[in-house]
Amino acid sequence: MAMTVADRTEGAYRDRIVAVEPGGNEYIAEADRHGEPRQLFWTWTSPNLEFATIFVGMLAVLAFGMTFWQAVLGIVIGTGLGAVAHFFLSARGPLHGVPQMVLGRLPFGFKGNAVPAVLMSVTAGVGWFATNSVSGAFALSTLFGFAPLVGLIVIVLAQTALAFFGHNLVQAFERYSFPVLAVVFVAASVAIFAHADIGNTAPSAEGVGGMGGFLLTVGTSFGYAAGWTPYAADFTRYLPAAVSPARTGFFAAAGLFTACVVLEVVGAASVTTGEATLADPTGSFTAELASPLAKATLLAIAVGAVAANAINVYSGAMAFVTIGIKLPAHVARAVVTVFFGVAGFLVAWWALPDAAHSYEAFLLIIAYWVGPWLGVVFADQYLRRGRPVAHLLYDRAYVNWGGLAAFVIGLVVSVGLFANQELLVGAVAAAVPELGDVTFFVGFLLAGAAYLLLCRSKIAAEKV
Repeated sequence: MAMTVADRTEGAYRDRIVAVEPGGNEYIAEADRHGEPRQLFWTWTSPNLEFATIFVGMLAVLAFGMTFWQAVLGIVIGTGLGAVAHFFLSARGPLHGVPQMVLGRLPFGFKGNAVPAVLMSVTAGVGWFATNSVSGAFALSTLFGFAPLVGLIVIVLAQTALAFFGHNLVQAFERYSFPVLAVVFVAASVAIFAHADIGNTAPSAEGVGGMGGFLLTVGTSFGYAAGWTPYAADFTRYLPAAVSPARTGFFAAAGLFTACVVLEVVGAASVTTGEATLADPTGSFTAELASPLAKATLLAIAVGAVAANAINVYSGAMAFVTIGIKLPAHVARAVVTVFFGVAGFLVAWWALPDAAHSYEAFLLIIAYWVGPWLGVVFADQYLRRGRPVAHLLYDRAYVNWGGLAAFVIGLVVSVGLFANQELLVGAVAAAVPELGDVTFFVGFLLAGAAYLLLCRSKIAAEKV
């Protein structure tokens, strides 16, 4: 089934910034292509210059019992793995010109892709949206002295408006917020390290500690970075098809890796000052900063939350559209954006009283499904290397149930055996608690191997 006119953009959006992006998840026509790979550096740096990133590093020391240098090693490994995945998925965007979840129809089929698309839309449009909104709300509350709920309303309205307008306005916001966020966070980082005791080798008495704590650090760092991978092609699909895939992947991965590692390491260092607490993470992080810098940092945390959530709700809405539900084509993504803005606000409101523990669990849960999803996607990409795929992307009759089966196998087995959550402990994790949580590693490898076994012959036999 060939791609129809309805499956592609009309060439009228181009590089217009203050205009609502039409449509939903269509193929981007060449007339609408614009930009260059280097813009992806700030596209993926700005949304990670926020407190949610810092908190990953704080968790490594406070909750997982790592020393500063152990935390640094775990952060670099986990973030590096997530950045590598982001490199390969981002690189495909300009060639195919479609969102990441449309490419997901290849390994899962049109109908089977609804499962990861729903997971992604809920994770991004509700989960991440709520998580980042909470950090921004607390920052505004601390800065201006009003209730966190008031800050939450301000944050949600700003980020939903950006996502409603769509791709070009989101990209512009990331570009212009980047230098402001970078300057403030660099200054804050210098001040934090001036007070930090990074040579302290005594781990937190309340943390997990040992290899288990280290693997939890790797897992949460990976979960944070890899949580962006289901969005990867969404922000490279507007680039001209002729741009270098290597440069595209490099700038996307470099922005993600740089921001995440730097701020997570700063978060780990902030705990060594002795003032950090999970009860008030935002306030304790800024406690060591001089008043003007503390206020600037709180404002930057709020702006960073908006930068992150503009992307989250944008891609979450697009993933939902990809499920195949019939909506008015011209405004499908924009309408769904408003829905997720409301849903994300309600979840964030619910999470305000216990944000720290909700966030820790959320990071690991992301890794649980993203791990096997990446395994299936990369296995499919390997099997289809060099083969044309455009004719399959909008074919509602295309099925690949083996991909969904491989995903479910990887997810169920890895979670059932290796999950290490407060409310869910797998059989292997219970017997060998020093393993920490390696669910995402097992899920990735198992799902990828299952896909190669179940789908190799089908893909080889498909007609081009």
